Amino acid sequence: MTVLVVAVSARMLAQLAVADGHRVIALDRFGDVDLRRIAPGGTAASNDALVALADGVAADAVVYGAGLENRPDLVARLADGRELLGTPADRLAAVRDPWAVAAAARAAGARAPETRRREPAVQDGAWLRKPLRGGGGRGIRRWAGGRPRSTEILQRFVAGVPCSAVALADARTASTLAVTEQLLAPRGFRWTGNVTPPRLPAGERAELAGRLGAVCDEVAARFGVRGAFGVDAIWDGRQTWVLEVNPRPTAALELVGPGAFAAHVEGARGRRPPVVPAPPAGRVKLVLFADRDLRAPHPDWWPSGLARDIPRAGESIARGQPVCTLVSGEHAVNELRAVGTGLLRALPGTVLAR
Repeated sequence: MTVLVVAVSARMLAQLAVADGHRVIALDRFGDVDLRRIAPGGTAASNDALVALADGVAADAVVYGAGLENRPDLVARLADGRELLGTPADRLAAVRDPWAVAAAARAAGARAPETRRREPAVQDGAWLRKPLRGGGGRGIRRWAGGRPRSTEILQRFVAGVPCSAVALADARTASTLAVTEQLLAPRGFRWTGNVTPPRLPAGERAELAGRLGAVCDEVAARFGVRGAFGVDAIWDGRQTWVLEVNPRPTAALELVGPGAFAAHVEGARGRRPPVVPAPPAGRVKLVLFADRDLRAPHPDWWPSGLARDIPRAGESIARGQPVCTLVSGEHAVNELRAVGTGLLRALPGTVLAR
């Protein structure tokens, strides 16, 4: 089967699909070296432009990744004339609605932070200002007063450990593949990676996994989610607070490895996904973001077996943009962060003149 993968970054999904025996055509915003080694395709600067490119691609099926779950119109267009391996477009609005997700969380015995469209009459406690249709923690900041825009919400801040469940659904039930701790930037709320399992005491991990498993089951049945998806939450030491559902394969699926894509396909087709082995403990995925304007070195410069999403030689990378991804089962989180910091500092001759 030839599978078209469309996402902001398509490398992970393309690699998982190829590992499970599929031919892949990949469209994304980066066109990284390791993506092009395994899949032909193209790049474009926006989701609309990516879908326009997809109009001319012949493929049996299509999978969408990060960046498309907020655009049901584009998902419907991708599915025209192809088998859609994922949650259908007509299910996306509900599962991305924070109030609908909160109701699902409570039905499963979890909690959800209070969410508002308007500023509270009294500023009681800490609140976050968030994009209504965001992703990756981008655009989230602490609320300092003032009316949110029509594209924003206010959500009560919950202190704790950011976590996520990686699950598979067949539109009726779900099975949880992994529970991860989400890694965030030192300042702010930007997602930078995942580690499995969360760095919590064993009893807390078990409680968190059980509660997130119940939430995933409720999400699958209530919203008709199909294939791989994720649930983001905060663990406060006693309670699981559900933040959002990502109704498509999430970045943490990479920590699961071979077999994950085949299981995603089965779920997307409404069949109960096969059992996939749990990821080995201590697997870490870390995205490096540029701390200054950079120009990428030759692809062979990056450490083999550790670096993914490798940029093209000479590619300009603006400060704050992703540079590459590190995936390891040998490094602890802080060790891998130190490796990443060293790589960014050591990039030879890459600083752009301002």
